[in-house]
Amino acid sequence: MGKHYDESIVPSELRRDFDVYGRIKDLGINLGNFEDDVVSLTAAAIAAGVIHESGLVYLSGTPGGSYSMEENMERIEHGRAGAEEAADVLIRRLHWILSCGGEGDLNDILYMVKALGMVVSPGGGQFASAPAVMNGFSFRWQSVFGGGNSSYAIDGVDPGGFAGVHARSAMGGFDGRFSIEPEIIVAIPPSLATAIISNRGWVFPLPPVMLEKLKAAR
Repeated sequence: MGKHYDESIVPSELRRDFDVYGRIKDLGINLGNFEDDVVSLTAAAIAAGVIHESGLVYLSGTPGGSYSMEENMERIEHGRAGAEEAADVLIRRLHWILSCGGEGDLNDILYMVKALGMVVSPGGGQFASAPAVMNGFSFRWQSVFGGGNSSYAIDGVDPGGFAGVHARSAMGGFDGRFSIEPEIIVAIPPSLATAIISNRGWVFPLPPVMLEKLKAAR
């Protein structure tokens, strides 16, 4: 596990005992590379992620899927797959948020906190399967970090623990040319948050001066 995770307050009974990068590889999640994923905040309208000194990491949403949802299984499955792809995008982003300055990585994550899924679908009570669509997102985090609905769970129990399980809201009735836009809040040790903020700031992508600092140190 990561240094910061090892020194955290997580009870021994609930600690992960596996390398999350092993699961990421097994699941085929592409983590990209420094050159493509660690970029400048210049002219950005919003942050992709913000780190609070308490240890909370807030990730902006990302769209998944191509079609508005309808109450049929084929379309719901398309949305669920799009939600899973969105999870992969955010896991990749989170990897670089935590690791681009060498302070930590995904093995230092304590647990998931809260997710929100905004599902593109008819309003007025015409669509009731927003939670089923959002499951593609939630269960992907469980597969990587642990949870009863993970790809590794047996009879609802993941031998790797439950750090991927999170509080959640999933709501339909939104408009857009995609299926779902999910976002998530993640908990990391405050020591890691302090190390990141003191080295390169609290925001990702990086302010230009911090990006140049990291590039010079590589």
